Amino acid sequence: MNKEAYKSDTRYEKVFHNMELLGIVDITTNRQHRNGTVVWRLPIKNNNSGKTLIEVASFSTGYVRNQNSGYSNYQLNKRCESEPEYFKLANGDYRKFETRGCVLIPEEIDRLEYLISYCLKNYYIKRANEVADGKYVSQWYHDFRVDQAKCDKEAECLSDSDDLTLTVIKL
Repeated sequence: MNKEAYKSDTRYEKVFHNMELLGIVDITTNRQHRNGTVVWRLPIKNNNSGKTLIEVASFSTGYVRNQNSGYSNYQLNKRCESEPEYFKLANGDYRKFETRGCVLIPEEIDRLEYLISYCLKNYYIKRANEVADGKYVSQWYHDFRVDQAKCDKEAECLSDSDDLTLTVIKL
């Protein structure tokens, strides 16, 4: 999508500014643009493939989805309980059926703002302990390595002081 479309409104300008700050790139094709779809590529590697970067999209139908693989593009919209439906069984009884549906976001600017906040929370903050080459470092492993480094340093300091006391005693 061209930058002029983002600069037409103050809310769009803010979305565009936030995208630049986060390193998000708009990779919408002309066909997607004609259909009302906006696709963004985040500068974060996908955990499943490790080679591709994460892509998310906003659709004119009100859905917001991830685009990370061809068969599992799941929706990112908030979910809510739908109205119960009642079905009549063959014996005359009724069964109540409840399901969860997603809350559609009809306005494009609202979808884009929701998408930025979703990406911040779920990709930038939750994956903050991933290093640049895409390797995941769990919190417990990080804490273990820090403690191990402290113990190694303390042992090294103790061994240095032991050597000094031994030399003093020998004199």
